[in-house]
Amino acid sequence: MINKKRSPWAWIPSLYFAQGLPYVAVMTISVIMYKRLGISNTDIALYTSWLYLPWVIKPFWSPFVDLLKTKRWWVVTMQLLVGAGLAGIAFTIPASDFFQWSLAIFWLVAFSSATHDIAADGFYMLALNTHDQSLYVGIRSTFYRVATIAGQGLLIIVAGALESSTGLKPLQLQVVASPEYSTAVTLPQSDSVLKASDGNTAVVDEYFFTSYPEVVELGTSGIRADSVAMLKAFAVEHNTLNGFTVKEESAAEKGNKEESWWSRSVAGPLGNFIRDNFGEKIEIAEVNSYTGAAKLVEVRLSKAPAPGEKMILNTRLEKGDKSLFLPYGERLEFTENNWDKPAYILIQADSKLDHKATAQFEGISGNISFAWSVTFFILAGFFVAVMLYHRFILPRPESDKAAKQVTAGTIFKEFFETFASFFKKKQAWVAIAFMLLYRFPEAQLVKLISPFLLDPKEVGGLGLTTGQVGLVYGTVGIIGLTLGGIIGGIVAARGGLKKWLWPMAWSISLTCATFVYLSVFQPDNLFIINLCVFIEQFGYGFGFTAYMLYMIYFADGEHKTSHYAICTAFMALGMMLPGMAAGWLQELIGYKHFFFWIMICCATTIAVTAFIKVDSSFGRKEVAKS
Repeated sequence: MINKKRSPWAWIPSLYFAQGLPYVAVMTISVIMYKRLGISNTDIALYTSWLYLPWVIKPFWSPFVDLLKTKRWWVVTMQLLVGAGLAGIAFTIPASDFFQWSLAIFWLVAFSSATHDIAADGFYMLALNTHDQSLYVGIRSTFYRVATIAGQGLLIIVAGALESSTGLKPLQLQVVASPEYSTAVTLPQSDSVLKASDGNTAVVDEYFFTSYPEVVELGTSGIRADSVAMLKAFAVEHNTLNGFTVKEESAAEKGNKEESWWSRSVAGPLGNFIRDNFGEKIEIAEVNSYTGAAKLVEVRLSKAPAPGEKMILNTRLEKGDKSLFLPYGERLEFTENNWDKPAYILIQADSKLDHKATAQFEGISGNISFAWSVTFFILAGFFVAVMLYHRFILPRPESDKAAKQVTAGTIFKEFFETFASFFKKKQAWVAIAFMLLYRFPEAQLVKLISPFLLDPKEVGGLGLTTGQVGLVYGTVGIIGLTLGGIIGGIVAARGGLKKWLWPMAWSISLTCATFVYLSVFQPDNLFIINLCVFIEQFGYGFGFTAYMLYMIYFADGEHKTSHYAICTAFMALGMMLPGMAAGWLQELIGYKHFFFWIMICCATTIAVTAFIKVDSSFGRKEVAKS
C-alpha cells in the first residue's frame, strides 16, 4: 500500500483540539455541571480535584503505549473510549445516584484522555521531521487553547440554552449601578413581602418566578464590609431554614483547628523573618473594611409544585458588566413546603466600580439533567466523528511500529528499561533541571497576575474591576500568548532551536519586568496596562516555544513517546511547586517586592539555559530529519 503524504494541517489542528477537549470536560465542565445539579462545593472540590491524577502519573504507563500497538492505534482507540465515556456520563446524569456513577466514568475518561495525550505527542514526533515539529509547535498549542475556550464557553452556552428551553420562562433581573444611587443597607421588611406578591395571586394556573425589586439599583460608593456580611447572613439563615439552600461548613469553621507543628515551628518563624527583612512597608488603614454596595432580592414561585417535586432556579449573569455579580443565592430549590415564602439572592457591585454599569441576570428553571445529558451526548458524538476522521486521515509513518516479540516477561523488562534509559541519556540531570527551573519565575508570576490586577492600590494592586480583568488578562493576554507561540514556532523552524534558544530564554525572562513597572507606577491608563500584559504574555508564549522544542529534542530516541511523557511530568512539577508558595510569599513582602523577586528568579532561567546543549541542525528545514 502506498503511503500518501498528508499535509500536517489536515490532522494537527483536529488532533490537538481533541486532546484539549476531554481535559476541559473533566476538570472544568464537570465542576459546572455538578454545581448545577446541586452537589455541594465541598464534594465538588474534593472529588473533582482527584480527577487530575491521571495526567500527573501518566508517565508510569507510557511504556505500554510504546510497546503495544502503534501510536496511531492508541490515538484512535482512546478517542473512541473517550467518546464512549462521555456517552456513559450522559446516560448516568438522570439517575438518582448520578454523582457516584458519573465520577467513576469521569475517571475512565481522564485515564483515556491522559493515554491519548501520550500517544498523540508520540505520534506528532514520529509523523513529522524536526523542521515540521518546530513549525507546528505553536499551532498545536493554539488549537489546544481553542479547545479549552470552546469547552468552557460553547458547551456551557449549549447547556444553558437547553436549560432555558425546557423550563419555565426565565426570570429576568436588571441591575444598574450608578454614583447617583444610594448605598443604604436595609434588611427585608414585612411590607416588601406583600409587595412582592402583589399581582401574582391572580394567575394560579401556570408556574413562573417573580423578583422584588425587578430592577436593582446599587450605588458605587463603598459600604462597610460587615453590612454586606449582615445581609448575607440574613439570606443564608432564611434560605437554609426554609429549605431553599443547604448550609455548608464555612471556611472559618473548617479552619478552627489547632495550629499545626509545621505552621508553628517552620512556616510562622520563616514568614516573620521574610516579612521583617524583605517586606514592603505599607500603611493600610481599613482597606478591607469597605466593599461594594449590595442588596437582597426576593424571589417567589407563583404556585405550589406537585408533591415530591422540586423546582430549581439557577441564576447567572446573562450579559453586561462583570463588575456586578451574585455572591450568594445562585441555586434555589422550591418545593410544596416553601413555595409561598420568599427566597433571597444577594447582588453586589465591585468595590472598585466608580462609573455607571448595567447587567442582566437570568434565572433558569429548566430540566437540568436533560440539558446536561444532551450536552454530553453532543460531546460524545463529536468524539466519535473525530475518531472516524482520524481513522482515515492520520498518516501512517513507517517509524510508527509496535515492539516485536512482546511477551509478559519482555513487557516488564522493557517497562523498567524505559525509565532507566531516560536517566541514562546524555545531560539527563541538566535536562531535568532545565524542565524544572526554566519556568521558575513564570510559575510564580502566573498565580498572582489576576490578584494583582484586582487588588486595590492601597495594598499594591492596580484596582481593576472584574470586567476589566476579563478584558486585560482573559482577552488581550490570551492573544499575546497565542501570537507568541505561533511566531516562536515559525522562527524556530527557519533558524533551528539552537539559534533561537537564547532569544527565547531572554524573552521569557525580561518581559516579566512589565509587572515591575506596573507595581511601581500603578498606572490608571487601561491601554498601558493592556500593553504591559500583552508584552509579558507574548514574551512567555515566544519563550515557551524553546521549552516545548527542547522536550521534543531530549525525548528523541528509541523510547521517544515514553520519554516525552516523563518530560511532561517534570514540566507539570516545575509549574506546581513554585506556584504553591507564590501567594504565601507575596503576602509577606507585597506586590512590588514580589515582582522584583520574580526578576531575580529569572537568573535561574538563564542559568539552566546556559548548561543545555542542542544540536544546531534540530528544527532547521535544510537539515531536518524524519
